[in-house]
Amino acid sequence: MIRVLVTGAAGQLGNDVVRHLGRMGDEVLAADRSVLDVTNRAAVHEVIAEWRPDVVINCAAWTAVDACEADVEHAMDANAHAVRWLAEGCDSIDARLVHISTDYVFDGTKSSAYVESDATNPQSVYGTSKLAGELAALEWENSLVVRTSWVCGAHGNNMVRTVQRLVAEGRSLAFVDDQVGCPSFTADLAPALRLLAMERHTGVAHLTNTGAVSWFGFVREVVAALGHDPSVVRAITTAELQPPRPAKRPANSVLDNARWREWGHEPLRDFRAALRDMLA
Repeated sequence: MIRVLVTGAAGQLGNDVVRHLGRMGDEVLAADRSVLDVTNRAAVHEVIAEWRPDVVINCAAWTAVDACEADVEHAMDANAHAVRWLAEGCDSIDARLVHISTDYVFDGTKSSAYVESDATNPQSVYGTSKLAGELAALEWENSLVVRTSWVCGAHGNNMVRTVQRLVAEGRSLAFVDDQVGCPSFTADLAPALRLLAMERHTGVAHLTNTGAVSWFGFVREVVAALGHDPSVVRAITTAELQPPRPAKRPANSVLDNARWREWGHEPLRDFRAALRDMLA
């Protein structure tokens, strides 16, 4: 049993992390924004000092990728400065920090999957702010940065829920086939994050479900899992998106979970199995 502070506890990943920790019998402080504003340094230090967790799992972030382009200050506060405050607090009581990051720290130009040691080169404000958060976390030796991608969970807004709504409304479905990544389901991420925390790993690790797919291909899988004909989904290019997105997306977001395997763990299950379970 461990004592864990989960920030961003109301989000789709935080929600499942809290649920899993509870099932494992851990002592959990589920901190959504009403409990803890992670951008407030004094509040972060106070909560950590008073509650004295063994581990802080930071699921808090501002993930509105396009909105970040127009508000650099808020993006940096939420995704970078907040991580520093959490790391400082953890260091003061010798707690461990598990910080969640993103594929957007890469530029997406690599022709194969990204490993943890690959050079970062974010192309958006969101990616830049998340990389700054990684660097802040890694200044402390008890920190682990876990990069994931295309996150989907039962308790939040994500591509699966969007497609469900569009199908129910009878809307047309056109998705890009020139952006490729690995869908990651919170039901599988949550147990893996606890395991990494228990094993006291540090540094950077990639963690996704198995299987690379384009957004077009992923939406076809969702439509099929909903019992509809996937041929209703039309493929377009990023250049054809109307209106164009303010933030540049990585064309290749595939993360190789190399360190996870090096630490002796089996790859997370294929995303299609996780998708079916989520919809069930």
